[in-house]
Amino acid sequence: MAPLERCAPASERRDDQLHGTAAPARRFVLVERPGAWGRNAVGEACGRSPALAALYDRCLEAAARLLLIRRVHREPGEHRRFAIADARPGCERTWWGSFDTDDELDHVDPLHPSGSASDEPTFLVCTHGRRDACCAQRGWPVAAALTDALPGQVWQCSHVGGDRFAANVVALPHGLYYGRVTPANSVELASTHIAGRVRLELLRGRSCFTSAVQAAQHYARLELGLDAIDALHALGLEREPDESVAVRLAYDAGEMRVVVRAHRSEPIPRLTCAALESTSVRTWELRGIT
Repeated sequence: MAPLERCAPASERRDDQLHGTAAPARRFVLVERPGAWGRNAVGEACGRSPALAALYDRCLEAAARLLLIRRVHREPGEHRRFAIADARPGCERTWWGSFDTDDELDHVDPLHPSGSASDEPTFLVCTHGRRDACCAQRGWPVAAALTDALPGQVWQCSHVGGDRFAANVVALPHGLYYGRVTPANSVELASTHIAGRVRLELLRGRSCFTSAVQAAQHYARLELGLDAIDALHALGLEREPDESVAVRLAYDAGEMRVVVRAHRSEPIPRLTCAALESTSVRTWELRGIT
Protein backbone atom coordinates (compact mmCIF):
# COMPACT_ATOMS: atom_id res chain seq x y z
CA MET A 1 0.00 0.00 0.00
CA ALA A 2 1.35 3.42 -0.96
CA PRO A 3 1.99 5.78 1.99
CA LEU A 4 -0.62 8.47 2.58
CA GLU A 5 0.29 11.87 1.19
CA ARG A 6 0.98 14.50 3.82
CA CYS A 7 -1.29 17.55 3.90
CA ALA A 8 1.27 20.20 2.88
CA PRO A 9 2.53 18.51 -0.30
CA ALA A 10 -1.07 17.61 -1.16
CA SER A 11 -2.07 21.27 -0.78
CA GLU A 12 0.79 22.32 -3.06
CA ARG A 13 -0.25 19.74 -5.65
CA ARG A 14 -3.83 21.08 -5.59
CA ASP A 15 -2.50 24.66 -5.59
CA ASP A 16 -4.77 25.58 -2.67
CA GLN A 17 -5.43 29.29 -2.38
CA LEU A 18 -3.25 31.02 0.21
CA HIS A 19 -4.84 34.45 0.37
CA GLY A 20 -7.67 35.11 2.78
CA THR A 21 -6.61 32.37 5.20
CA ALA A 22 -4.97 34.23 8.12
CA ALA A 23 -6.68 33.42 11.41
CA PRO A 24 -8.36 36.46 13.04
CA ALA A 25 -6.52 38.27 15.86
CA ARG A 26 -6.04 41.92 16.69
CA ARG A 27 -3.41 41.16 19.28
CA PHE A 28 -1.07 38.31 20.12
CA VAL A 29 0.08 37.13 23.53
CA LEU A 30 3.17 34.93 23.57
CA VAL A 31 4.20 32.81 26.54
CA GLU A 32 7.46 30.87 26.55
CA ARG A 33 6.99 27.16 27.26
CA PRO A 34 10.19 25.19 26.62
CA GLY A 35 10.07 21.49 25.92
CA ALA A 36 7.54 19.28 24.16
CA TRP A 37 3.94 20.37 23.56
CA GLY A 38 0.89 18.12 23.38
CA ARG A 39 -1.59 18.12 20.52
CA ASN A 40 -3.70 20.86 22.16
CA ALA A 41 -0.72 22.80 23.45
CA VAL A 42 -2.48 25.89 24.79
CA GLY A 43 -5.46 23.99 26.23
CA GLU A 44 -3.28 21.43 27.97
CA ALA A 45 -1.00 24.13 29.38
CA CYS A 46 -4.03 26.05 30.67
CA GLY A 47 -5.34 22.89 32.27
CA ARG A 48 -2.15 22.62 34.32
CA SER A 49 -1.86 26.33 35.12
CA PRO A 50 -4.72 28.43 36.58
CA ALA A 51 -2.72 31.59 35.91
CA LEU A 52 -2.33 30.72 32.23
CA ALA A 53 -6.02 29.78 32.01
CA ALA A 54 -6.95 33.20 33.42
CA LEU A 55 -4.66 34.85 30.86
CA TYR A 56 -6.36 32.86 28.11
CA ASP A 57 -9.73 34.26 29.24
CA ARG A 58 -8.33 37.79 29.12
CA CYS A 59 -7.09 37.10 25.61
CA LEU A 60 -10.56 36.06 24.47
CA GLU A 61 -12.01 39.32 25.80
CA ALA A 62 -9.34 41.34 23.97
CA ALA A 63 -9.54 39.57 20.56
CA ALA A 64 -6.01 38.33 21.23
CA ARG A 65 -4.42 35.05 20.16
CA LEU A 66 -2.51 33.20 22.89
CA LEU A 67 0.45 31.22 21.55
CA LEU A 68 3.14 29.19 23.26
CA ILE A 69 6.69 29.91 22.11
CA ARG A 70 10.11 28.33 22.53
CA ARG A 71 13.61 28.90 21.19
CA VAL A 72 15.45 26.67 18.75
CA HIS A 73 18.36 26.94 21.21
CA ARG A 74 17.79 27.99 24.82
CA GLU A 75 20.46 28.74 27.37
CA PRO A 76 19.98 26.98 30.74
CA GLY A 77 18.86 29.24 33.56
CA GLU A 78 17.35 31.94 31.35
CA HIS A 79 14.18 33.64 32.52
CA ARG A 80 11.16 32.75 30.43
CA ARG A 81 9.75 35.47 28.20
CA PHE A 82 6.27 36.74 27.46
CA ALA A 83 5.12 39.31 24.94
CA ILE A 84 2.06 41.27 23.87
CA ALA A 85 1.92 42.34 20.23
CA ASP A 86 -0.66 44.81 18.93
CA ALA A 87 -1.36 44.04 15.26
CA ARG A 88 -3.85 46.79 14.56
CA PRO A 89 -2.89 49.27 11.80
CA GLY A 90 -1.21 52.29 13.31
CA CYS A 91 -0.71 50.53 16.65
CA GLU A 92 1.98 48.02 15.70
CA ARG A 93 4.26 47.39 18.67
CA THR A 94 5.43 44.53 20.87
CA TRP A 95 5.98 44.62 24.63
CA TRP A 96 8.36 42.06 26.16
CA GLY A 97 8.74 40.89 29.73
CA SER A 98 10.20 37.99 31.69
CA PHE A 99 8.87 35.62 34.32
CA ASP A 100 9.92 32.58 36.31
CA THR A 101 6.58 31.18 37.51
CA ASP A 102 3.16 31.23 35.89
CA ASP A 103 1.73 33.21 38.82
CA GLU A 104 3.74 36.17 37.53
CA LEU A 105 1.50 36.17 34.44
CA ASP A 106 -1.37 37.53 36.54
CA HIS A 107 -0.38 41.10 35.61
CA VAL A 108 -0.23 40.43 31.85
CA ASP A 109 -3.15 42.25 30.22
CA PRO A 110 -3.52 42.27 26.41
CA LEU A 111 -5.43 45.56 26.56
CA HIS A 112 -2.92 47.31 28.81
CA PRO A 113 0.54 46.08 27.81
CA SER A 114 3.49 46.46 30.11
CA GLY A 115 7.15 45.62 29.71
CA SER A 116 9.83 46.77 27.30
CA ALA A 117 8.27 48.20 24.13
CA SER A 118 9.88 47.33 20.79
CA ASP A 119 9.24 48.01 17.12
CA GLU A 120 11.64 45.24 16.07
CA PRO A 121 9.97 42.48 14.05
CA THR A 122 9.50 39.05 15.58
CA PHE A 123 9.10 35.96 13.43
CA LEU A 124 7.09 33.00 14.71
CA VAL A 125 7.45 29.65 12.98
CA CYS A 126 4.87 26.98 13.70
CA THR A 127 6.69 23.74 14.62
CA HIS A 128 3.77 22.11 16.43
CA GLY A 129 4.37 18.53 15.30
CA ARG A 130 1.96 16.91 17.74
CA ARG A 131 -0.78 18.93 16.05
CA ASP A 132 0.34 18.17 12.50
CA ALA A 133 3.39 16.34 11.22
CA CYS A 134 3.92 18.82 8.37
CA CYS A 135 4.34 21.66 10.86
CA ALA A 136 7.32 19.88 12.42
CA GLN A 137 8.83 18.46 9.24
CA ARG A 138 8.65 21.77 7.41
CA GLY A 139 8.68 24.20 10.32
CA TRP A 140 11.84 23.08 12.12
CA PRO A 141 14.21 23.69 9.17
CA VAL A 142 12.68 27.14 8.59
CA ALA A 143 12.99 28.03 12.28
CA ALA A 144 16.64 26.95 12.24
CA ALA A 145 17.44 28.92 9.07
CA LEU A 146 15.80 32.08 10.39
CA THR A 147 17.45 31.71 13.80
CA ASP A 148 20.87 31.52 12.15
CA ALA A 149 20.14 34.70 10.19
CA LEU A 150 18.26 36.66 12.86
CA PRO A 151 19.21 35.40 16.32
CA GLY A 152 16.94 36.82 18.99
CA GLN A 153 14.09 37.63 16.61
CA VAL A 154 12.82 34.11 15.91
CA TRP A 155 10.68 31.77 17.99
CA GLN A 156 9.00 28.46 17.40
CA CYS A 157 5.29 28.66 18.17
CA SER A 158 2.26 26.48 18.74
CA HIS A 159 -0.55 25.93 16.22
CA VAL A 160 -1.47 29.00 14.14
CA GLY A 161 -3.89 27.33 11.70
CA GLY A 162 -3.48 26.32 8.08
CA ASP A 163 -1.35 23.21 8.65
CA ARG A 164 -1.58 22.43 4.92
CA PHE A 165 0.38 25.62 4.21
CA ALA A 166 3.40 24.57 6.29
CA ALA A 167 5.81 25.97 6.96
CA ASN A 168 3.77 28.83 8.41
CA VAL A 169 5.45 32.03 9.59
CA VAL A 170 3.74 34.89 11.45
CA ALA A 171 5.49 38.27 11.36
CA LEU A 172 4.77 40.40 14.42
CA PRO A 173 3.72 42.93 15.40
CA HIS A 174 1.84 43.32 12.09
CA GLY A 175 0.17 39.90 12.29
CA LEU A 176 1.13 38.97 8.74
CA TYR A 177 0.70 35.26 8.03
CA TYR A 178 2.91 33.59 5.43
CA GLY A 179 2.59 30.04 4.10
CA ARG A 180 4.75 27.58 2.17
CA VAL A 181 7.88 29.15 3.59
CA THR A 182 11.04 27.11 3.04
CA PRO A 183 14.60 27.32 4.34
CA ALA A 184 15.56 28.64 0.90
CA ASN A 185 13.11 31.59 0.88
CA SER A 186 12.72 32.27 4.61
CA VAL A 187 15.62 34.68 5.07
CA GLU A 188 14.63 36.71 2.01
CA LEU A 189 11.07 36.80 3.32
CA ALA A 190 12.29 38.16 6.67
CA SER A 191 14.53 40.72 4.97
CA THR A 192 11.63 41.86 2.80
CA HIS A 193 9.42 42.27 5.87
CA ILE A 194 12.09 44.20 7.75
CA ALA A 195 12.29 46.52 4.73
CA GLY A 196 8.55 47.19 5.07
CA ARG A 197 7.32 45.06 2.19
CA VAL A 198 5.39 41.80 1.73
CA ARG A 199 6.06 38.70 -0.33
CA LEU A 200 2.68 38.48 -2.01
CA GLU A 201 3.13 34.95 -3.39
CA LEU A 202 3.55 33.66 0.19
CA LEU A 203 1.15 36.01 1.99
CA ARG A 204 -1.92 34.42 3.58
CA GLY A 205 -3.23 37.69 4.97
CA ARG A 206 -3.13 40.06 7.92
CA SER A 207 -4.82 38.82 11.06
CA CYS A 208 -6.57 42.05 12.04
CA PHE A 209 -8.67 41.96 8.86
CA THR A 210 -11.54 39.66 7.96
CA SER A 211 -11.01 36.96 5.36
CA ALA A 212 -12.91 39.02 2.77
CA VAL A 213 -10.69 42.05 3.33
CA GLN A 214 -7.57 39.88 3.18
CA ALA A 215 -8.69 38.53 -0.19
CA ALA A 216 -9.60 41.99 -1.48
CA GLN A 217 -6.21 43.35 -0.48
CA HIS A 218 -4.52 40.47 -2.29
CA TYR A 219 -6.31 41.25 -5.55
CA ALA A 220 -5.72 44.99 -5.13
CA ARG A 221 -1.99 44.40 -4.63
CA LEU A 222 -1.91 42.32 -7.81
CA GLU A 223 -3.79 44.98 -9.74
CA LEU A 224 -1.70 47.93 -8.56
CA GLY A 225 1.65 46.23 -8.01
CA LEU A 226 1.80 47.29 -4.37
CA ASP A 227 4.05 45.49 -1.90
CA ALA A 228 4.41 47.97 0.99
CA ILE A 229 3.00 46.49 4.19
CA ASP A 230 0.77 49.52 4.82
CA ALA A 231 -0.03 50.31 1.17
CA LEU A 232 -3.74 49.56 1.55
CA HIS A 233 -6.16 50.74 4.23
CA ALA A 234 -9.55 49.12 4.69
CA LEU A 235 -12.32 51.73 4.75
CA GLY A 236 -15.33 49.42 5.00
CA LEU A 237 -17.24 46.62 3.35
CA GLU A 238 -20.77 45.92 2.14
CA ARG A 239 -22.65 42.70 1.48
CA GLU A 240 -24.03 42.55 -2.04
CA PRO A 241 -27.38 40.88 -3.01
CA ASP A 242 -25.52 38.01 -4.70
CA GLU A 243 -23.64 37.33 -1.41
CA SER A 244 -20.41 38.84 -2.70
CA VAL A 245 -18.56 41.39 -0.57
CA ALA A 246 -17.55 44.86 -1.73
CA VAL A 247 -14.46 46.11 0.10
CA ARG A 248 -13.41 49.76 -0.06
CA LEU A 249 -9.66 50.29 0.13
CA ALA A 250 -7.57 53.46 0.26
CA TYR A 251 -4.08 53.81 -1.16
CA ASP A 252 -1.73 56.69 -1.98
CA ALA A 253 -3.40 57.50 -5.31
CA GLY A 254 -7.00 57.35 -4.08
CA GLU A 255 -9.61 54.72 -3.33
CA MET A 256 -10.78 51.52 -4.99
CA ARG A 257 -13.66 49.11 -4.64
CA VAL A 258 -12.85 45.40 -4.77
CA VAL A 259 -15.67 42.87 -5.02
CA VAL A 260 -14.96 39.30 -3.93
CA ARG A 261 -17.18 36.29 -3.46
CA ALA A 262 -16.63 33.22 -1.29
CA HIS A 263 -17.07 29.68 -2.55
CA ARG A 264 -16.85 26.29 -0.85
CA SER A 265 -14.56 23.74 -2.43
CA GLU A 266 -15.38 20.12 -3.02
CA PRO A 267 -14.63 18.00 0.09
CA ILE A 268 -10.90 17.47 0.42
CA PRO A 269 -9.62 14.25 2.01
CA ARG A 270 -6.94 14.69 4.67
CA LEU A 271 -7.05 18.47 4.73
CA THR A 272 -4.65 18.06 7.66
CA CYS A 273 -2.43 15.09 8.40
CA ALA A 274 -4.68 14.14 11.33
CA ALA A 275 -8.01 14.58 9.51
CA LEU A 276 -10.35 11.59 9.58
CA GLU A 277 -13.03 13.04 7.30
CA SER A 278 -13.07 15.04 4.07
CA THR A 279 -13.54 18.78 4.55
CA SER A 280 -14.38 21.63 2.20
CA VAL A 281 -12.56 24.97 2.39
CA ARG A 282 -13.52 28.54 1.55
CA THR A 283 -11.91 30.20 -1.44
CA TRP A 284 -12.28 33.73 -2.76
CA GLU A 285 -13.08 34.77 -6.32
CA LEU A 286 -12.45 38.27 -7.66
CA ARG A 287 -15.68 39.70 -9.16
CA GLY A 288 -14.46 43.18 -10.02
CA ILE A 289 -12.22 46.15 -9.24
CA THR A 290 -13.26 49.77 -9.76
